[in-house]
Amino acid sequence: MTKITAAITAVGGYVPKFVLTNKMLEGMVETNDEWIVSRTGIKERRILKPEEGEGTSYMAIKAANELIEKRDLDPAEIDLVIVATATPDNMVASTAAFVAAKIGAKNAFAYDLLAACSSFLFGMSTAASYIQSGRYKKVLLIGADKMSSIIDYTDRTTCIIFGDGAGAALFEPNEEGLGLQDEYLRSDGNGRQFLGMDAGGSIMPATEETVKNRKHYIYQDGRTVFKFAVSNMADVAEKIMQRNNLQESDVAWLVPHQANKRIIDATANRMGLDSSKVLMNIHRYGNTTSATLPLLLADFEGQLKKGDNLVFAAFGGGFTWGSIYLKWAYN
Repeated sequence: MTKITAAITAVGGYVPKFVLTNKMLEGMVETNDEWIVSRTGIKERRILKPEEGEGTSYMAIKAANELIEKRDLDPAEIDLVIVATATPDNMVASTAAFVAAKIGAKNAFAYDLLAACSSFLFGMSTAASYIQSGRYKKVLLIGADKMSSIIDYTDRTTCIIFGDGAGAALFEPNEEGLGLQDEYLRSDGNGRQFLGMDAGGSIMPATEETVKNRKHYIYQDGRTVFKFAVSNMADVAEKIMQRNNLQESDVAWLVPHQANKRIIDATANRMGLDSSKVLMNIHRYGNTTSATLPLLLADFEGQLKKGDNLVFAAFGGGFTWGSIYLKWAYN
């Protein structure tokens, strides 16, 4: 029997219209363009304003519809919709279920997946498993986050980093050996003290006091997170190469989470990759959390060739991290 693998057959992306530049941030917190660029590589980020649309689902629907239009796909053929996100529309009703309904995926079941900045990476493993099981033929994985909804724009340690956006990828069966080849995924819950959001969950439900004390915004211990991200993203990317006997010349592209240019550079250096093989759009969007990986695919789709070896790597709160080796399936 021919082995079935799970391949990405279409992608789509969406970023809001409003551009928040470093210059604008200079008027909001004590920082400057040179400092932000030198330490993060970020020049601007996109913010979803209420007059354009509301919630993570708005961007997820936009990215999904672009994919559907490009692929000339009947949404009724989609079996499953997964929305990877750290900022669901609300805490009870599934954002994915709403997105599926709005895009016309009337025959799909749907659910959300949360692993902070690793959400889309972990979602790739999940989507591929459904396809490889043989039970489903079309799985739509969307990474989307409205990070501006949980950012304190008086906190210069976080407000300079994050932006809003969404990206989508369609997974389908492949019999040519293309698609997801291997994965190395990890987590360590001891890391949640260094990157998270105190209030809004079951430990600290929303009260007047939590709102007054700004507990509903994310925080991070920048140095600790940076240290863990550099070592862990580089380690798993190197490990996935070693396990699959990949040399630097075998890898067409590194597809890294867009958190910090220095982290991306360190990962590429550990892999022995030249910067020309690294996909990067952090300067335009900042860290869009669950959306960074699919936005890279959407932005650079025209440069990806059938058979290209792609190595994905991500690190997120929790801590969560990992790497995936995938062969691109189309020109």
